[in-house]
Amino acid sequence: MPELHVAGQSWSVPNASNLLDALNAAGLRVPYSCRAGSCHACLVRCVRGEVENAAPQALSPERLAEGWRLACQCRVVDELILELFDPARDGLPAKVVASDWLSPSVLRLRLQPEKNLRYSAGQHLVLWADAALARPYSLASLPGEDAWLEFHLDCRQPGAFSDAARQFRPGDVLRLGELRGGALHYDPDWHSHPLWLLAAGTGLAPLWGILREALRQQHEGPIRVLHVAHDSSEHYLGEALRALAATHPQLQVELLTATELTAVLAELKLVSRQTRALLCGSPASVESFARRLYLAGVPRNQVLADVFLPRA
Repeated sequence: MPELHVAGQSWSVPNASNLLDALNAAGLRVPYSCRAGSCHACLVRCVRGEVENAAPQALSPERLAEGWRLACQCRVVDELILELFDPARDGLPAKVVASDWLSPSVLRLRLQPEKNLRYSAGQHLVLWADAALARPYSLASLPGEDAWLEFHLDCRQPGAFSDAARQFRPGDVLRLGELRGGALHYDPDWHSHPLWLLAAGTGLAPLWGILREALRQQHEGPIRVLHVAHDSSEHYLGEALRALAATHPQLQVELLTATELTAVLAELKLVSRQTRALLCGSPASVESFARRLYLAGVPRNQVLADVFLPRA
């Protein structure tokens, strides 16, 4: 049985044990959100020894060379000396500059990092509230335009991070972990193509940044934004979207409730085979969007999606 040596503890685990489970079973409280190698909250560093890594592609070559691994994707097959990700040592400090409610359940959090962070619209970032509480959130801010990092937190359901976030006040300091890019982005080569942005709930956050990036790059093709919310009070960027549509004739905005979604999706008509579609929201929402786009004739390789996984 291989041995683990972490934070002054040593113990044996069965061969091929999941590393995240082994660490948390020992009381080390390694945070995680998805268990799918997407959230990057469970970073650990192999100081000595190696693991069986199911998702080496999830980390950059530089991170891998430094010994970092995603614990949820690793199995223990050798004696290991590990270091846990320590936000106080390994994270970037960021000060809360604003925390306010955009709707009854969506909290807008704006952070000012200690040093400039290079990012692109559509990426997401792991936020650490303390040494054992971390969760990834999509960036809603636009680099080069916004002087802060902006996040839209869905607080409809209880959750450790969202509960903590309700107490954030200007001047509080959080730590930033992994910056990661998913499928969502804006490509300047799309400038003349129809662009559809379909979001459910706070899946609108990354698409808000991408929409503004497209407009900043003077996107010429028609842009259609469709936002689905539980009820009309949850169209938390409705006013801002309408203001953009009023000054950009190529932009069409549709704000729907869940009960209206099926009928609207059934009427989606493809205007061009060059259409690019970006989707974001819960797994069920993204699946509904993707299925209808497929039936409408949008080529699969022109549909990009990020899924907000439920809390593990």
